[in-house]
Amino acid sequence: MDVQVRIALAQVRGDLEPAKNIATAGSLARQAAAGGAGLLVLPEMFMARPTADNPPAKVVAADGGRFWGALGQIAAENGVFVVAGGWEGSASPGRAFNTLLTFSPQGQVVAAYRKLHLFDALSVRESDILVPGAALPPVIDLGGIRVGFAICYDLRFPELFRYLAAQGAQLVIVSAAWYQGAMKEDHWLTLLRARAIENTCYVAGCNLVGPAFCGRSTLFDPFGVPVAGAGEEPALVFGRVSAARVAAVRQKLPALEHRRRDLLA
Repeated sequence: MDVQVRIALAQVRGDLEPAKNIATAGSLARQAAAGGAGLLVLPEMFMARPTADNPPAKVVAADGGRFWGALGQIAAENGVFVVAGGWEGSASPGRAFNTLLTFSPQGQVVAAYRKLHLFDALSVRESDILVPGAALPPVIDLGGIRVGFAICYDLRFPELFRYLAAQGAQLVIVSAAWYQGAMKEDHWLTLLRARAIENTCYVAGCNLVGPAFCGRSTLFDPFGVPVAGAGEEPALVFGRVSAARVAAVRQKLPALEHRRRDLLA
C-alpha cells in the first residue's frame, strides 16, 4: 500500500515582527488543513526578517520564546505538522542560530536543525550575525514518509543531501530565503532539481518572496519532475509525496545502490 503525504509550501513575504508572522502562520495553517495537507512548510527566517538595526540575536531576546510556542499551538489547533525557520539564542554575543523546527500535530517539537553552512558570499556575511550549527540534520518519520531537512545555502553542498538519502530520506525539505540576483533563480531551481535526481528523493524548496528574494518555491519528484511550484508572488503551493513513487524510481534507477563506498565515503 502506498503511503502519501500532501504538503503545502507557504511562499510568503515575511514581516519584521514575529507577532505578525504568527498571524500569517495561523491563516496559512487553516488553509493548508482545509486543502487536505498534513504538513505546512514555512520559509527560512520566518520568525522575523532581520535588519541592520534588529539582527537575529536582538529578535530572539525581544521575543522571549513566544514565537516558537505560538507555532506549536497553531500546529495543534489545525492538526498538521508545521516546519518553520527562525532564530535561537547562542552563547556567542550578538550572534544567533538559524534554526528549523518541526512541530507535530500535537504541538510538540519533533525535529530541530541548525543551519550548518553560513552564507558568506556575494557581498553577504551571515557569520557576522549567526553561529553555524554543529550537528547533522535529522531524518524523521512524518506521516509515514521519511523526511530530512536543509536550510538555504545548504543546497549548494550535495554531500549533505547524500547523507540524508543514506539515512533513508524520501523527502528533503529546503527552507530558504534565497536572494534575487544574476543567475540566482536559475541556481535555485537547478540545484533543487539536481538534489532530487542525484538522491532519487523528493525535494521541496520553500522560499521567501520580495523585496530581496526570488520565490519560485517548488516540489520536485525523485526523477526530477516538477510536481508543483509558484512564481514570484505569495502563494500556498500544494503537492503530494508518494513513498511508492520513490521506491519505483529507485528500482529502475538504483544509483544509491551503485555508490562506490569502498572508495568514496
